[in-house]
Amino acid sequence: MYCSMTRLTVQFFVNPIYAPILFNCLSFTDLRPSTAPQIHAILIFMQTESLAQKIYAAVRLIPRGKVASYSQIAALVGNCNLRRYVGYALHKNPSNSFTPCHRVVNANGFCSGSFAFGGGDVQREKLEAEGVVFVGGHVDMEAHGITEDDFEMMRAGLEEEMKRDKW
Repeated sequence: MYCSMTRLTVQFFVNPIYAPILFNCLSFTDLRPSTAPQIHAILIFMQTESLAQKIYAAVRLIPRGKVASYSQIAALVGNCNLRRYVGYALHKNPSNSFTPCHRVVNANGFCSGSFAFGGGDVQREKLEAEGVVFVGGHVDMEAHGITEDDFEMMRAGLEEEMKRDKW
């Protein structure tokens, strides 16, 4: 989709679901070159909102009694370098009862320690209630980390959900 403005042409890509919203924003925006950063900010917000939804969908696919790392979730949504954004999105998760964020730990199996769960002990308690074993203060990743088969099943489930919801 292209938008031409006075002496400025902006090319942007947007999920078709958001196209009507974007056109409403553009029609009410003063389309001078000085407002291009505002349009850019609108697009970034839509992309990150969609990415956060993909992250939540991926986390919901982690089997009970298993854990995944931030990098593994980032890889499932398309970029393993987004592990910090995964942590940020999980910290901002609107529904901990629906999305089991406690099943995401760091690559070494250590709990978050963040106040998002009420502290590291709350995350550990939730994991132990699901049968996850801790060794030396961290999750036994060999026993409870997702396997390659789990990862591929999660990837297939995420792709199916994306098709169904037309992301």
